[in-house]
Amino acid sequence: MELRLASGLTYDSIVDGPGLRMVIWAQGCIHNCYKCHNPQTHKLDGGIIVNTDYIINEMKKLKLHKGITLSGGEPFLQAKGLSIIAQEAQTNNLDVWCYTGFLFEELMSESNPNYMDNMKLLKYIDVLVDGKFIYNKKKIGLKFRGSYNQRIIDVKESLQRNEVILKNEYMEKRLELVK
Repeated sequence: MELRLASGLTYDSIVDGPGLRMVIWAQGCIHNCYKCHNPQTHKLDGGIIVNTDYIINEMKKLKLHKGITLSGGEPFLQAKGLSIIAQEAQTNNLDVWCYTGFLFEELMSESNPNYMDNMKLLKYIDVLVDGKFIYNKKKIGLKFRGSYNQRIIDVKESLQRNEVILKNEYMEKRLELVK
């Protein structure tokens, strides 16, 4: 299956989730967050076309990595193809983080026209950072997110309980800032 990527892969990131990570940069975003740090990823027909097999082969070469991160752009605009990547990552003992401008509740809504594809991807994601980047809620020093409205969600636990469960070890600073 083909994916549209912004520029390709980042092989050695330490800022897009814990540990050493490979980042897959999805091309295309509909959120248009003010002062987004990746505006070049917004154009839906931009970027490059890459086959999922290529990404899987590159992922299998990883030796010291804790996981992969799906970022962009908006990964859930390509949920079907990225679910193939995320499933393979889990098979290879890599955890999966994903950044999205959508809220978890929006992705999970059965009235969402992409519900089935969203659910297919969500079941292979360990941690979801959800919500649009909001510039006036930006705080330097937030762990793994740009603005304090964004949540860091334990997806597997949330799916099991059918409610949002936060990864508290990453959310403590958010609670301090909101008070």
